[in-house]
Amino acid sequence: MDETVRPLRIPPQMTAYADKHVIIHLVQDMMSSLFIDQPDDPVSYLIRLLQRSRADVPRIMVLGPPAVGKHTVAQKLSAELRAVHVTMDTLLLDQSELSNETHRNTRSQQELPVELLIERIQQRLKKSDCFNRGWVLDGLPQTRLQALGLQRAGVIPEHVVMLKAPEDVLLERSLGKLVDPLTGDVYHQTFIWPADDIIAQRLEKGRGFSEEQQLADLQRFRCEVTGLKAAYQHVLKVINGDQPHVDVFQQVLAFIQTRHRSRTPRILLFGPPGSGKSHQARLLSEKYKMVDVCCGQLLKCVAADGSVVGKEIQPYLDEGQPVPDSLVLQVLDQRLSQVDCSCRGWILHGFPCDLQQARSLQESQHQPNRVFFLELTDDVCVERLSLRATDPVTGERFHTVTRPAPSSQVQDRLKIRPEDHTHTVTHILNQYRTHTAVLQSVYPDAVHIDADQDPHSVFEALESRLNTE
Repeated sequence: MDETVRPLRIPPQMTAYADKHVIIHLVQDMMSSLFIDQPDDPVSYLIRLLQRSRADVPRIMVLGPPAVGKHTVAQKLSAELRAVHVTMDTLLLDQSELSNETHRNTRSQQELPVELLIERIQQRLKKSDCFNRGWVLDGLPQTRLQALGLQRAGVIPEHVVMLKAPEDVLLERSLGKLVDPLTGDVYHQTFIWPADDIIAQRLEKGRGFSEEQQLADLQRFRCEVTGLKAAYQHVLKVINGDQPHVDVFQQVLAFIQTRHRSRTPRILLFGPPGSGKSHQARLLSEKYKMVDVCCGQLLKCVAADGSVVGKEIQPYLDEGQPVPDSLVLQVLDQRLSQVDCSCRGWILHGFPCDLQQARSLQESQHQPNRVFFLELTDDVCVERLSLRATDPVTGERFHTVTRPAPSSQVQDRLKIRPEDHTHTVTHILNQYRTHTAVLQSVYPDAVHIDADQDPHSVFEALESRLNTE
């Protein structure tokens, strides 16, 4: 009886299928909607949800201080996306008791109770037009308390745009506000002027507040802006509103058209020696729990485990010769099919190194869904590696400039690895440059990251592109 414990394997086709059809996002969306809305007939509700193709239905909030242009942006987004434009005014249109109570608070100039506002918004967004076409909330929520209340009520946006502008610009805009009495569209004598002369002739001065009231409103927003940002930090984009309104809208639209998907990461990380591949892979692994697969280290581990494949690999390592691609692919297939890689994802570096290896990987069941190239000049690579040394006791790497040894005792025992000598580094760099162009042709959608900056900035650049489409 073979008592050898074999690692569990999951067919790679499962995660590839889930990614292709956005299964994880779909299931998350369905379950959250089901528990939030708690319909009497869950099956019919889910069928309706699937028929509506919820992933493509916009759920947007446009926030910002008074006079920053929220209404104009929200209105244009609504028209562009055919979504329902929801404002405080439209919330008051129906004749329900809830609306009447809202009107009474508005007329008496009392601050609208948070619970009442949340209930009113929730009722509006549950209507069939918002459910089927999506919605754009204009200027709501206004406070962190309202934002948290909306989250508890299940009003979760996919995108939150926050416009900003200098205070003097906001005051100038507020004073020059003009309104089309027929459509309610907002214009400005300096910033936004209608192209149609007929519209321009019928514009009326907008309902405004005194400068004192405007300053008070701006101060109120300043007190709330940090809390609002924190409430929506994962779906938030801050955009400078002190630009031509056409430019502002294009930036907003570009953000709205991005999709953030939960997916199992399968990442290839390329870069010349010294570009920081191992360090960045470790950081990504620590934060996102994906499996760090360094091809060179993996081959050494397999060679040391005494397996049949390991015994085939060991002679090549002993002689410093490259391991045949067939053996490397066999080892990678076994590792990337294990449960941790299938469920948590992986980040692979050190393979592929040439066109044939890249094609072999593409023909396997382990295609990446993100590819990064760390870019660094040869001079910087040589400088980084020639100043690097390894502690033979702990295996830790140190660098004369960026990570000096913690003590003179450690410094005295540091050794420079043969592969870090200048002539060896130069040879490896030449090989890398020879194959880089063809590797880039295999992965034309790869993201290129400037690695000649501090490691934290490189990590942020990688991180920002993990789940954005």
